[in-house]
Amino acid sequence: MVTVLRRMGLWLAGIALLIGVALPAQAAEGGGKDTDWPHPLGGDHARRYSALTQINRQTVKRLRPVWSFSTGVLRGHEGGPLVVGDTMYVHTPFPNRLFALDLNDDGRIRWSYTPVQDPAVIGIMCCDTVNRGPAYADGRLFLHLADTSLVALDARTGKELWKIRDGDPAKGETGTSAPLVAGDLVLVGNSGGEFGVRGHMTAYAVKDGHRVWRAYAVGPDSDTLMDPLHTTQMGQPVGANSSLSSWSGDAWKLGGGPSWGWISYDPALDLIYYGTGNPGVWNPLQRPGDNRWAMSVFARDRKTGIAKWVYQFTPHDAWDYDGINEMILADIPVNGRQTKALVHFDRNGFAYVLDRVSGMLLQAKPFDPSLNWAKEIDLSTGKPVRNPRYEPKEEDKATKGICPSSLGAKNEQPAAFSPQAGLFLVPVNRICMDEEPFRVSYQAGQPYVGANLTLYPPPSSPLGTKDLGAFIGYDAGQGRIVWTDAEPFSVWSGALATAGGVAFYGTLEGWLKAVDVKDGSLLWQYKTPSGIIGNVMTYRHHGRQYVAVLSGVGGWAGIGLAEGLGTEDSEGTGAAVLNRALNNYTRLGGVLTVFGLP
Repeated sequence: MVTVLRRMGLWLAGIALLIGVALPAQAAEGGGKDTDWPHPLGGDHARRYSALTQINRQTVKRLRPVWSFSTGVLRGHEGGPLVVGDTMYVHTPFPNRLFALDLNDDGRIRWSYTPVQDPAVIGIMCCDTVNRGPAYADGRLFLHLADTSLVALDARTGKELWKIRDGDPAKGETGTSAPLVAGDLVLVGNSGGEFGVRGHMTAYAVKDGHRVWRAYAVGPDSDTLMDPLHTTQMGQPVGANSSLSSWSGDAWKLGGGPSWGWISYDPALDLIYYGTGNPGVWNPLQRPGDNRWAMSVFARDRKTGIAKWVYQFTPHDAWDYDGINEMILADIPVNGRQTKALVHFDRNGFAYVLDRVSGMLLQAKPFDPSLNWAKEIDLSTGKPVRNPRYEPKEEDKATKGICPSSLGAKNEQPAAFSPQAGLFLVPVNRICMDEEPFRVSYQAGQPYVGANLTLYPPPSSPLGTKDLGAFIGYDAGQGRIVWTDAEPFSVWSGALATAGGVAFYGTLEGWLKAVDVKDGSLLWQYKTPSGIIGNVMTYRHHGRQYVAVLSGVGGWAGIGLAEGLGTEDSEGTGAAVLNRALNNYTRLGGVLTVFGLP
């Protein structure tokens, strides 16, 4: 097992971390009873907003830790806890344990669940053994396991109610995402874009786990569940077999496009929204064409899975700009008109605003000032105007200075929306790269990448520093950055916005920070036991508001630390420098910390 882990860690370091650097109420959506946090993104609309006000600009400086809980797992802790009634549910990375903690007794363990999985699955998990947490609905918890199993548990007892297998680890499919419950269905996507899998989103019946529908990202219309006449992109019918026509030969069969990110739901429209990941094989020279519908957002009918509309962020991706980041559903003014919008901060560095009813692109502006792979997004066609200087054109030859890097200007760490300020609070990475594509052959269950990457800070920082991250306030209606808080490392924590005028986020060194949503000014901070790649949440219990976060460094940003790489000069090149820097601030270990006012 140690050998398998080590091999995977070195592979990850080689492809992605050669970094040369210097240093049941939906309370969070503002409606109903503002007590619980039963949804990983705060609610169906993915706004990560809480209407609670006890912790505010004036009181946040008195925030202090009131209790904590160790998960006992030494890998990257993404996602965050849920709270329903007087119980908090806390998850871990592999082996995907789940704990029910008693809020009436400082987190006493009511029950715990440890699934049985083949540990060999660890060797095919990209970017650490992370898990983004459970979903809750109607007295049940739904957990997506590393081996692709989807499990339904009784929330009161932890008893397993049903369990199904969503994919095949032997082909490189794994499970890392948080499910979404929408009506009588629970939805989940697959991971494995680095192994030539075919991405899919699947809906299962909440009651018994039987499959209701499955929609692939690539392939014929019968697989992608697309109607040639009624499924649209930019208001026009996509036509018959729109995915097949964009691939060369049978390349679509290894076409990637996994949906390992977040899922949103608009109950009024009865549409679900989610993104798809990188095309199969990173080397773009091996797959000519637009490679539809990888790197895209789908709006699908919840009951049938039929796509209403689709939009491709990065046609013929050459940089691993997965489109899986959260789709925030917010009603905001765009171009002078109140709009049912979908706002998406893509890995490619552009912030997209689409009409979530029609799928029409309304705006696309950079939220990463160092972005250079494209000059702009043409609003008439929806396509990027690419800069040929930063597009790989020859195998075994590096294209230099591409911004952002494959980690993206933002990765899966979810942003938040403050309706009071009218701002989106966005965690940002600021890293560029050199990319050298090379020819690779497919073998089931083996990495199918074909690219060497070297990552580093932008050559000239608009902030005048070498900071690798930032937390920003962004006005999506006007398409502009309002304020920026620079950070020395990538900000890999999910944000939280509150009606108290405070936004929270965590840092890779382990700081939990509270800032004013209006201008980003620092109001409070606390150093947690490990680096934070988890998502901050809040809840109210017995009349008191609390804030909680999972710390536990790892994930793609901290994979070197999680794998024990980079502590010796011989281990990697630039990765050793970065990992040594993080070693000055933090160590591994999953810890939940709960904060309250005195």
